[in-house]
Amino acid sequence: MSSSAVSSGRHPQAHSVHHRKHKGQSSSSERKSSPESPKRLQQYYESDNRYAEDEMSFESFERYAAPLLFTVLAFASRMYKIGASDIVTWDEAHFGKFGSHYLKREFYFDVHPPLGKMLVGLSGFLCGYNGSFEFKSGEHYPPEINYTFMRLFNATFGALCVPVAFFTARSLKFSTPAVWLVSLMVLCENSYATISRFILLDSMLMLFTFTSFMGLAKFHEYKKLPFSLGWWFWLVFTGANIGFVTSVKWVGMLTTALIGIYTVHELWDMFGDLKLPKTIYAKHWAARIMCLIIIPFAIYLASFKIHFLILENSGPGDAQMPSLFQANLRHSPLTRSPVDIVIGSKVTIKNMGYGGGLLHSHVQTYPEGSEQQQVTCYHHKDANNEWVFLPVREEEDYNPEDPELRYIKNGDTIRLSHHMTSRNLHSHSVAAPVTKAHWEVSCYGNATIGDEKDYWVVEILKDTKHNDQKMHTLTSTLRFKHKELGCYLRAANVNLPPWGFKQVEVTCDKENHMYDPYTFWNIEQHDNEKLPPGDASAYKSPFLRDFVHLNVAMLTTNNALIPDPDKQDELASKPWQWPLLNVGLRMCGWNDDIIKYYLLGNPVVIWGSTVSIVLLVLMTFVYLCRWQRHYTDDLTPKQVDHYIYAGIYPALGWVLHYVPFQLMARVTYVHHYLPALYFAILTFGFCFDFVTKQLFGGIRFGKIFLAASYLFTYATVVGVFWLFSPISFGMVGSHEQYEYLNWLDTWKI
Repeated sequence: MSSSAVSSGRHPQAHSVHHRKHKGQSSSSERKSSPESPKRLQQYYESDNRYAEDEMSFESFERYAAPLLFTVLAFASRMYKIGASDIVTWDEAHFGKFGSHYLKREFYFDVHPPLGKMLVGLSGFLCGYNGSFEFKSGEHYPPEINYTFMRLFNATFGALCVPVAFFTARSLKFSTPAVWLVSLMVLCENSYATISRFILLDSMLMLFTFTSFMGLAKFHEYKKLPFSLGWWFWLVFTGANIGFVTSVKWVGMLTTALIGIYTVHELWDMFGDLKLPKTIYAKHWAARIMCLIIIPFAIYLASFKIHFLILENSGPGDAQMPSLFQANLRHSPLTRSPVDIVIGSKVTIKNMGYGGGLLHSHVQTYPEGSEQQQVTCYHHKDANNEWVFLPVREEEDYNPEDPELRYIKNGDTIRLSHHMTSRNLHSHSVAAPVTKAHWEVSCYGNATIGDEKDYWVVEILKDTKHNDQKMHTLTSTLRFKHKELGCYLRAANVNLPPWGFKQVEVTCDKENHMYDPYTFWNIEQHDNEKLPPGDASAYKSPFLRDFVHLNVAMLTTNNALIPDPDKQDELASKPWQWPLLNVGLRMCGWNDDIIKYYLLGNPVVIWGSTVSIVLLVLMTFVYLCRWQRHYTDDLTPKQVDHYIYAGIYPALGWVLHYVPFQLMARVTYVHHYLPALYFAILTFGFCFDFVTKQLFGGIRFGKIFLAASYLFTYATVVGVFWLFSPISFGMVGSHEQYEYLNWLDTWKI
């Protein structure tokens, strides 16, 4: 709400009507009474009126027919020959498989949130797919899978990006030719057309990124009509799409950051309005907290709740979750594990910290330190996770034939023997390989060789089901204290280098942190023929704990996706290469007998948008320097507002979606640039609109030069897209016949 409307007590709608009634007169008088305005700029902005009058005849076309035409072309370009290749292409091997797990209702684990993969599963359900195909890369789809429908489902998200870009540019108050230019650049961006043709998450990520920013642009249009119906609708729309984009990939949080910066900027401006009542200001805060924080988080939370409800069967991702969660999955081996733990029991031991894995060892040794057998935490189930509880050497040896059961209780001292190698869990005064402040944990000796450094004292902190001081499967929360050193067994999501297979480091913490969950353990799977099977159906796992646990596990796995210096990933690329279009990405095999796809952007779109980012930075620097030198007549307040919200914010969106990839250590690929590219395209549209009007707006025959510049750019964008269309629609036959597309030596078409 504007300060004048608030102070006068008028309804904002009435104020808006009054403002529109005198709009033409007031704007004319402002321009005539502004002696500081340069002649060129004055002519430019006066020419806007002439353009507006000329555009009146095209208003109906621009409002209805143009977006419809762009939408039709978008669907045509994204769906043309979409089923031509019947081969599992690129990451279809991953996301098609994840969709299959939803249809089989098997629990799986992935580094991305579940919404996009649930939509992939929905596409399979709608076409009658039963989830039986393994989606192995390079394999042919069997006849019973309607892969074309699944691809069409995904392509719909990519096609809708074009009309969303159209309406966003219009909300940013670009001129009609600039709106068309932005729409055409999104339509004719080869990487967008290519990535939308397969069963991937990227088209969904792009659409929800586009709609989130469109919601922000539409909301900004209602800035002077706060708490009106339209204002509320677009605020809720923006928040909902933040939730959707974040629930597809965590990259969506970069879009959230952009909207957050806009919100802080807007609220800070209101804070300086002394005429704005405090109650109204508080309502603005409450509305944004509700719509831009609570609603997105609720959607994100709901996607995981649905994820857990659908995946009710035990599957390949069980080990990533807490033991109680697994025990509630159908067909889980944990449901019938014996309750009491005794000497001789073979168990798997789960770390209870968020994202915790299973205590693990393997025959490989530490390359430094003790050079003994490695001990880690591992997030997948295999035989190397199995341990056997044994007595200390001063006590009677364990005899499997002895019918007497020796229960393990709180305070007992035991040995843990690695089942596969028969070595003992061990610690000593050697610094851990990564966390140097802790002691190293290794496996050492065997049944006859060892010392007191193999001894661990069991501490039972609590038990959710029993009160008998015994150790129990699933329900007992344990700590293992080293008998000699007094340190505690710990695993805290710190990944080992490649020599440790990037598994989680296990250490012995010298400090006794009673509430450190990464020193908490529980018995997960338990095998002992002497004991009766248990029943875990009564054990319930709280949803919020499972939600946090899974998100931490996703974060930990994401952090482990770093390039291996010993291996060369032919598909990976560096972020500096993306804005320069230095590399592309082969999405499949390159044999002559298959259809080939190459992920590469439209050179005009990529290079032009990159130049526009640089140009906007230079323009902004010049304006700031002139402002500092008291040249305050360059832009009116209204023009400055347009410059910030239509130019600076899209450029900021590019920075937020691009720069983090420069900073993170994880492996990166060309498709990671696609959300950032959209904001660069919007920046290009703004700069082209702004600069061409500055150049041609105040000269004779300016309209002709302006039209010619747009027509030339339209033709170039479309022409280059068509030239490179084989890489998007599929290259048939020998790849050598497409060598003419290798404009740069680094392209491998």
